[in-house]
Amino acid sequence: MSKFVYFFGKDVTDGKSSMKDLLGGKGANLAEMANLGVPVPPGFTITTEVCVLYLKNKNYPEEVFQQIEEAIDKLESLNNKKLGDAGDPLLVSVRSGAKVSMPGMMDTVLNLGLTDRSVIELANKVNDERFAYDCYRRFISMFGDVVLGLEFKKFDSLIANKKKELRVESDTDLDAKSLKELSERFKEIIKLEKGFEFPQDPKVQLYMAIDAVFESWNNSRAITYRKLNGIDDTWGTAVNVQTMVYGNRGGNSGTGVAFTRNPSTGEKRFFGEYLINAQGEDVVAGIRTPDFIDTLEDKIPEAYKQLIDICQTLEAHFKDMQDIEFTIQEGKLYMLQTRTGKRTAAAAMKIATDMVDEGLIDKETAITRVKAEQIDLLLHPRIDPKAKLDIIAKGLPASPGAAVGKVVFTAEAAEAMSELGEKTILVRTETSPEDIGGMAAAQGFLTVRGGMTSHAAVVGRGMGKPCVVGCGAISIDIKNGLFMVDDHTIREHEYITIDGSSGSVIVGKVELIDAEINKDLKRLLLWADEIRTLGVRTNADNPADASLARELGAEGIGLCRTEHMFFGDDRIPVVREMILAEDEKSRKKALKKLLPMQKADFLGIFRSMEGLPVTIRLLDPPLHEFLPDKEELDAKLRELEASGDWEKIGDVNKIIKRVVSLKELNPMLGHRGCRLGITYPEIYDMQVRAIMEAACELAANGMQIVPEIMIPLVSLAKEFSVTRNEVCKMANQVMGEKGIKIDYHVGTMIELPRAVITADKIAVEADFFSFGTNDLTQTTFGFSRDDVSKFVPIYQKAGIIEHDPFEVLDQEGVGELMKIGIQKGRSVKPNLQMGICGEHGGEPKSIHFAHKIGFDYVSCSPYRVPIARLVAAQSTIDSRNAK
Repeated sequence: MSKFVYFFGKDVTDGKSSMKDLLGGKGANLAEMANLGVPVPPGFTITTEVCVLYLKNKNYPEEVFQQIEEAIDKLESLNNKKLGDAGDPLLVSVRSGAKVSMPGMMDTVLNLGLTDRSVIELANKVNDERFAYDCYRRFISMFGDVVLGLEFKKFDSLIANKKKELRVESDTDLDAKSLKELSERFKEIIKLEKGFEFPQDPKVQLYMAIDAVFESWNNSRAITYRKLNGIDDTWGTAVNVQTMVYGNRGGNSGTGVAFTRNPSTGEKRFFGEYLINAQGEDVVAGIRTPDFIDTLEDKIPEAYKQLIDICQTLEAHFKDMQDIEFTIQEGKLYMLQTRTGKRTAAAAMKIATDMVDEGLIDKETAITRVKAEQIDLLLHPRIDPKAKLDIIAKGLPASPGAAVGKVVFTAEAAEAMSELGEKTILVRTETSPEDIGGMAAAQGFLTVRGGMTSHAAVVGRGMGKPCVVGCGAISIDIKNGLFMVDDHTIREHEYITIDGSSGSVIVGKVELIDAEINKDLKRLLLWADEIRTLGVRTNADNPADASLARELGAEGIGLCRTEHMFFGDDRIPVVREMILAEDEKSRKKALKKLLPMQKADFLGIFRSMEGLPVTIRLLDPPLHEFLPDKEELDAKLRELEASGDWEKIGDVNKIIKRVVSLKELNPMLGHRGCRLGITYPEIYDMQVRAIMEAACELAANGMQIVPEIMIPLVSLAKEFSVTRNEVCKMANQVMGEKGIKIDYHVGTMIELPRAVITADKIAVEADFFSFGTNDLTQTTFGFSRDDVSKFVPIYQKAGIIEHDPFEVLDQEGVGELMKIGIQKGRSVKPNLQMGICGEHGGEPKSIHFAHKIGFDYVSCSPYRVPIARLVAAQSTIDSRNAK
């Protein structure tokens, strides 16, 4: 018989931490803590396999019920209490737990097992009526929300009204009589809304709660979170049923959330928050502003000392920063959860490098601990120190970085404005898991309530978005679409800036500047460079980008797009003169004007990349891209006709005529790339001369220049041969004129399916291949990359494709063609250099694939270079571990 239920508790634990796939992260780590002798309230875990079966069939195999009943018997025996017992009832929590952490995305039910009878006996047993009815009202509202699907605000509004009636501030100020009244009112809501009484059989409560937690795997916020974080929809969640312990038993009880290191900075210092006389959800929900963990030592010193010792044990055991939840019941400490703590990008780098220094982990482990997207997030903007700031409020700095955006008050508004290309700051009293879509769409978040471990804080750090929480000076008026701070009124869609590093809220748009790579990331990347075998170059078209990329670790330029150099204000008129030329002589005259401009470009780029290869793609796009749009020209013509400027009318008519003659039905498959070079060889001649003159001039001054001239859009071996001969002829001519020998190379972009299939023929004369994955994707799928936004999102939603193939390389189709191209090319020249120069060169999944199939390098935008360095090292480590 299959095992579907695993018990955990003192001396009777079935699971361990390596069983996350089956028990989920929470269940596996609860079992591991029990194995370590850590005080964990006993319970049992129902596996993820049961979730998958339940969601598929909406029922359970009979052996699941049998094993749950056996686990309940064991739990009752261990606690010496019975579920449903009127005298001294066993009360449990029912929590979710997927194999990877999804904080707040699924559902929890606390205090399960209370009934109208048992709550009275519980009050008598502990001699605390207020405590008993506080538990009961929490249970009824949570059950109504999570299990029965009622809006929580129906219950919350009654609590707010009761506090207003009694003129008290906090839930803890409500007395036993008020809580008892609220419990009755809550049950009335359930009867009115659902048509049946609140269930009084604890077994019925338990099985309904288990069903609801399994169902929460497919709630909208969980689905959105999985999509944002690349989590497989088929995994399912485990359910953990655990003996309740209570932090709301008075002044020597409490509950909290803590991290073994600071999750914002990575500092090796215990970090967290807690509340006295509260249950766990009070801390994360932001209902009350918690106290910093350090002050717990003064209030419950023995429990604090034990908590510190346990956290040190857990970090040493798991060899990573831990995120823990704990409850202190009448002075006795219980650990409710430990998991790998989510952290900011900066904290991830510091923790990884510090743990190497401390001897906890090795360099390879440190490299695998950091995610590619964390490096990307680390390069976020920050407020310009020179900027004048109108700071109107300060909250807690929950997630670092700065963000500017228009104020919105709902997640839906943030999502809607994001679709219009608008940047927003989501301002809320507190965020909840239902806000996840809007939080993903917003630039940052600002909340009135909550602490450093509140929902907004945790999500902000996880997403790498700036977040300020607990900003109590703010008063939100959603009805009128505004918030107020003292004498300031900020209306919806007005700009604010938030600084998640300082907690500042600032009126208006503030200038932001790019972040610098910190010393921890620099160390980590140097370790990565020692390990990786895949080279990393950059895509750069000007000296500034080339210099930046080199500072970020680029080992050369893999793609220099020469057409980008033609769009300067001083150049576009000359380019148009060349295009409008009616004969070769006129065209060469215009090209002669362009030559010194192109040469100056290459001089700058070569200087920036001295000693490193620079791959320069000759002119690729169709010529019409350099001419004005015909509609603009027609409008200009009408203006001139109205003014009677006949001389200029003739010039405009000439341009219109040329625009019409160059018009193509499908220009991306038309007269471009090497086809231009063959029909107008003087264009490529000018470019090659500019490249070689610049190289010779710098070489004459003792600099090492490594030019690689790349011929684009080749589909026929003969196309490459003809164009290469022209390139070499001009290159040799320039070297002869200058008396300088340059070791240059001539290769091609592989970006058409026919080029892949005939790669062995092209390779005969090619010095290198660079795969242009943008065009190769376009021509393989038959998708226009300019138009895919009209249908690709629909394809993704329907499950036809997982990713936009222009963002993440299609390994099954395009990738298979690339394998063919590599195999065929190297069948002729075993050491033929292979690279990727499309946008995929900086995307992690695509980099892993490039390493796997034998590329020599990837090339990406400058700010993606650090990411590529890290992922390339991770790919090497993965390959070693797979052997």
